[in-house]
Amino acid sequence: MTTSALPADALPAGARGRVGAVCVVATLHADDGSVGTTAIDKRAVEGPVAVGPLGLYADVQADRAHHGGADQAVYAVDAEERAHWSRELGRALAPGALGENLSIEDLPIDDLEIGARVRLGTALLEVTAPRTPCMTFQRWMGTDDFRARYHERGRTGVYFRVLETGQVEAGDALEVVDAPGHGATVAAVYGGARDRDLTRRLATWADGAGVALHRELEARAQRHLKGERHSKDER
Repeated sequence: MTTSALPADALPAGARGRVGAVCVVATLHADDGSVGTTAIDKRAVEGPVAVGPLGLYADVQADRAHHGGADQAVYAVDAEERAHWSRELGRALAPGALGENLSIEDLPIDDLEIGARVRLGTALLEVTAPRTPCMTFQRWMGTDDFRARYHERGRTGVYFRVLETGQVEAGDALEVVDAPGHGATVAAVYGGARDRDLTRRLATWADGAGVALHRELEARAQRHLKGERHSKDER
């Protein structure tokens, strides 16, 4: 069984950052995937943008089976990560280039815990899951090994659900208003798919707090629980 220490870099309540850019879809593009089109082309907009239960006003997702929905309503990326990939790829990447709705500055948001709540603008959001990079993303970035490199980097950005609707615009503060304390950060969860201890800790917290896990994390918890039961039955 894998064991894990609580990440020392989990962001606490009171940690603050800044919304560097708010991005929505600019245009749909043809894509070789099963859906045939993609809404990954996000670009920064000016002024306040409404944040509803399913995401930002005027934003859409083409592949509704894998993107969007209440548990993936808003996707945010650390601006430092976009800068990293600009250097790696040797070209400028503007806000939205990684498909993000929010570019966050001065806060390493992959170190937010699952279930952490953040206030930005007048909206209240809750962290649900890391992003899992897909082939559409790789095709969009135009580099054959980009998905593998993004995976290896392990800081893939944060999905949020919307607890309180409101408005957000570039320049707004982001503040962590609640940190669960279980230590299962977005980065740790992304890199810990086989980590039963981490998954158990997260599932125990969610059960006690009455918080619904993202469907992929709930499925992971059920697989690990089934595996543990199977191991016990074989003893």
